[in-house]
Amino acid sequence: MDSFHEPYTRAGDDISPDAVREQVRALEDSHKAHGVQLSGRIVHVCHYLPVVPTLISHLSPAAAGVLSPPPSPPTHYGDVPTSPTSDAAQAQQPEQPSVPSRRWKLAPRYGHAAMISGIRSLSATHDQLIVGWTGDILSVPSGGAASAEENSGNTGDGEQRVPSHLVSQADREALETELVGYDEDGQGNKGKLECVPVWLEDKVAHGHYEGYCKTTLWPLFHYLLWQDVATEYASADAHWVHYEQANQVFAERIASVLRPGDLVWVHDYHLLLVPKLLRSQVGEKGLTIIGLFVHTPFPSSEVFRCLPRRKEILDGMLGANLVCFQTYSYSRHFISTCVRVCGYETTSRSATASLTANTASTLSTSSHPVSAHPDRSGSSNASENKYIGIDVQGHIVAVSHCPVGINAERVARDTLRPGIQPKLEALRTLYADKKIIVGRDKLDVVKGVLHKLRAFEKLLHDYPEWQGQVVLIQVTSPSLTDSPKLERQISELVAHINGEYGSLDFIPVHHYHQTLKKDEFYALLSVADLGVITPLRDGMNTTSMEFVIAQERTKQSPLVLSEFMGISQHMGQALQVNPWDLGDVAAAMNTGLIMSSASKAARHTALHKVVTTHTSHTWAALLVKMLLSQIDGQTTARGTPYLPKELLKDKYDSATKRLFLFDYDGTLTPIVKTPSMAVPSSDALNALTKLTSDPRNVIYIVSGRDQAFLELHLGHIKHLGMSAEHGGFIRDPSNGNGSRVGYSSNAATDEEETWVNFTAQLDMEWMDEVAEIFRYYTERTTGSHIEVKKSSITWHYRASDPEWGLFQCRQCQDLLENNLAHKRPIEVLVGKKNLEVRPLAVNKGEIVKRILYLNPDAEFIFCAGDDKTDEDMFRALHGFPSDATGNTHLAPPLSVTLVDNNHGITRPDVELAIAPDAIFTTAVGPSTKRTLAGWHVTTPEEVVDHMLHLVGESSRGVTMTSMSGPVSDVVGGEAAKSYM
Repeated sequence: MDSFHEPYTRAGDDISPDAVREQVRALEDSHKAHGVQLSGRIVHVCHYLPVVPTLISHLSPAAAGVLSPPPSPPTHYGDVPTSPTSDAAQAQQPEQPSVPSRRWKLAPRYGHAAMISGIRSLSATHDQLIVGWTGDILSVPSGGAASAEENSGNTGDGEQRVPSHLVSQADREALETELVGYDEDGQGNKGKLECVPVWLEDKVAHGHYEGYCKTTLWPLFHYLLWQDVATEYASADAHWVHYEQANQVFAERIASVLRPGDLVWVHDYHLLLVPKLLRSQVGEKGLTIIGLFVHTPFPSSEVFRCLPRRKEILDGMLGANLVCFQTYSYSRHFISTCVRVCGYETTSRSATASLTANTASTLSTSSHPVSAHPDRSGSSNASENKYIGIDVQGHIVAVSHCPVGINAERVARDTLRPGIQPKLEALRTLYADKKIIVGRDKLDVVKGVLHKLRAFEKLLHDYPEWQGQVVLIQVTSPSLTDSPKLERQISELVAHINGEYGSLDFIPVHHYHQTLKKDEFYALLSVADLGVITPLRDGMNTTSMEFVIAQERTKQSPLVLSEFMGISQHMGQALQVNPWDLGDVAAAMNTGLIMSSASKAARHTALHKVVTTHTSHTWAALLVKMLLSQIDGQTTARGTPYLPKELLKDKYDSATKRLFLFDYDGTLTPIVKTPSMAVPSSDALNALTKLTSDPRNVIYIVSGRDQAFLELHLGHIKHLGMSAEHGGFIRDPSNGNGSRVGYSSNAATDEEETWVNFTAQLDMEWMDEVAEIFRYYTERTTGSHIEVKKSSITWHYRASDPEWGLFQCRQCQDLLENNLAHKRPIEVLVGKKNLEVRPLAVNKGEIVKRILYLNPDAEFIFCAGDDKTDEDMFRALHGFPSDATGNTHLAPPLSVTLVDNNHGITRPDVELAIAPDAIFTTAVGPSTKRTLAGWHVTTPEEVVDHMLHLVGESSRGVTMTSMSGPVSDVVGGEAAKSYM
C-alpha cells in the first residue's frame, strides 16, 4: 500500500439513501445502454435465513418415529451482539394466519438486524433473494403454537428437534412453497423478497458453524488464536472439512437459482469459500457479478498467516469481483495478506460509467477509492474511480470498504414504546442520586468485559470521590461461545469489586447474564449517564449506535468506545480508549461523568448525525452501487469464452496449412517456484512431436527464455521453431537437426548457425545505463537480483519483502520512464515480481508478424499465452487491414527488414490467406482475465489437452510438475516470470 493513513471513510455521509438509489439507477441504465445484461435482481447469501421455520407435526414425535437428539445451542445467535432492534416485529407483527393444510409455521429470526434491515430496504428498487441455512428444524404438534421467543431457537414445551435427514423431500418442497411471498415485517415487500432455504446435514451444519467458524475463524479475525479461546479443541483444522462441505452446498444452491445478470452479495466469514466455488459452478453461464462483504474485523497478515488453510480461504474470497470491509484498515490488512501470504500483486482498477457530471461527482464522494499510482497518461475522467485490486492470474478483484449502519428510523420509533417509560422511572428510583454507567456485551472473550470491570475498579481506586456515587450495570448476553471459565472469572471479579468498594446498602457493580427484552434494553440505554462499550476487537457494534439514538430524548450522555471497533473511526466524538490501558479507560469514564452539559450536547449532536445519516439503508444501496461499478462492458460484461474443442478441430481439419504459436511458462508448463525446474511434461512433448510431424503444421515456441534453455528441453523435436528472449532471437523449423538432447560444448558455433539475432542491428548501449540503475535498487532491496540477457535486462524482487519490493519497483519504473525511456529506443515492462527493459523493436508481437509474413498461406492460427508479454502476440494477430476487395495484406514487419535490409533485400507486402474466424488467440487463465485474446482455457494442462485432441490423442495423466515438485510449493502460484 502507498499509505498507512486511515482516511475518513464517508465523505458522502450527507447523501441520502434515495440519492444513492438514483446513482444506482443511473449506473444500471448506463450499463444496459452498453449492452450489459442485468436482471434487476440481487441475490444475498447469508449463513441463516431471516426466518425460523417450524415443522407442524400431526403426530406426536414418538409416534412419528422422531427421536430427540441432545440439546444444541440456539440457532439464531449472531456474531455481533444481537440487537433488540431486530425484534420490533415481536410486538407489532401479527401471527401469520393459520392454514390447516400448512406444514410449517414461519416466524422472524432475530439477529443481524442491521444487515437484514439494509437488505430489506433494497426491495423498493430490486427483486431479491436471500439464500441461507434453515437452522435446526423444530417440530411442534399441529395444535401447538410456537411463541416468538421459542421460534428464536429455544426449545419450548412441545417442541422437538428434527434431525435433518428425517425432514422429507415433500416437507422441504412445502417449505420452499410457503416461503414464497412470506412478508414478516408488513412493509409491502411481498413478492420482491424471497427466501431460498439451504439444507445441511446436522453434522456438517454444526461442524461448520460451531466448529470451524466459532473455534477457528472468529478468534483469528479478532486477534486471538484458536488455542487462546476457552475450548477443549486446539486444532485449527478439526472442522475444516465441514466448512468446505457447507460452502460447497451453498454454492450449488445459489447456482441452481441464479440468472444471468444477477448481482450476488455473499455475507460474512461463514461463507468465504463461496465466491470461488460459485464462480466454478456458474462457469460460462452469462454475466455474474459477485461481491463479498466481511462484517467482522480482518487481522494483520502476521496474524492471518498462522491459519493452516490461509491459502484456501484467501483464494475463496478472491473469487469475487469485489471484496468489501467495514473500514479502510481492514481492507488494507486484507490486501497486505494477499501480497505477503499468497504472493499476489496489487494493481489499480478503474471503475468507469457513462454518467452525467452531477451524478459522477456525487458517486466519487460516496466511497474511498485508492490509486496505486497516478494515471501515467495524464488524462482524467470525472466518472472514473480507481480501486486497489488484487491480480489473481489475470482476474482483478477490487477491494474497498463501506461501514454498516443501523435502521435509525426504526430504532427511534422503538425508543418511544409505551413500556419503556415505567421501566426507566423504576431505574431512576432504584439508583436515585447515583451516576449510572451502562454496558451491554456478549459473553465472549473478545468483548473485553473483564477488562471493563478492571477499569471500573481502577476508576473507584484512582478517583475515590466516585465511591458510593456511581454504579455499573453490566449485561452479558448469552452467546454460542459461552465459556463457564469466563463466566466464573467475571462473577469472581464482580464479587471482588463489590466486596472491596460496596457496603450493606450499596452495590457498585450489577451484573446480569441474560437477554434483555426490548423495553428493558431501551430503558437501560436511556437512563445511563455514561455508556461504556470497550471490546478488544469488534467489527460493527449496534449497541453503540442505539445508545446515541436512545439518549436523544433524555440526557444526551457521552459514550466511551474502544478504538479497536470498526465503528469507532466514524464516531470521532465518542471518548475513544485503548481497552488494554485500564488507566486510560478509567480516566475516560471520569471525563464522561464530569462532562459539562454543553460539551455533552455538542458531542451528542455530532454522533447523532453520523448514526442517522449513514444508516443500514445507505450501506445496502452503496454496496449495490459499488458492485455495479465493477462492470466495465468490455471484459467483465462478456467474459472470455472457453475454447471449444470441436470448433477448433473443425477449423484445424479444413485448413491446408496451420500455424501454432505457444508461449512456454504458464502455457505449456505450469509456473513453478524454481524457474529452471519448469520442464515440459510427457503429454506436452507428445503433443508437440505429433503436431510437428505433420508437414502442414508450422510450430513455434515464442518464449522469454534464452536459447540454451529452449535447446535443452525442446531442441530434440524435429521441425520445431523457437523464439527466445521475447523475440530477440529466432530459430526457424528448418534449422532443427532433431539430434540434440542438450546444449553441446560448441554452443557458440551452433548458435551462430541456427539462431538469428535481431538485436545485432540495434543500439544496445542503453543496457549499461539501465544496469547501473538496477544496481542502485538492488543494493537497497534485500533479496533482489539482476538478470542480464543478450537482448534485455531484468530486475527481480520475488525474494524481497513483497510490499517493499513493489514500492521499489514503482520507484525504479518512474526513474526509467521519466529519465531514460524517452532518450533511448527502449520500453519498460512491469512483470510478475520483476521489471524488464528491452528494445522497442523486440517483442513477441514483432516475431509473430515475422512468422506470419513468411507463412502467408496459413489458413489456421492457434496462439496461446498467459502473460502481459503474450498480449503483444494477440494484438499482432488482430491488426490486419483489408483492401477494397476484402483481401488482407501484411507489410514486411521490422523483424524481417532488420535482417533482410542488411543483405540488400527488399520485401513486398504479402496477401494473407487467413480468415478471422480461423484465428484462435487463447489466454490461459480465468474467463474474467483482461486480455485481447478471443478465447480462454484455465490451465496449461488444458492447452496441451486441446492440442492432443487435434491429433487424436488423449492425455496420459502425467502431471507437469512431476520433476519440479507440487504446485502447492509455489508461493501464490507464480514464479519469477521474465521467461514467459
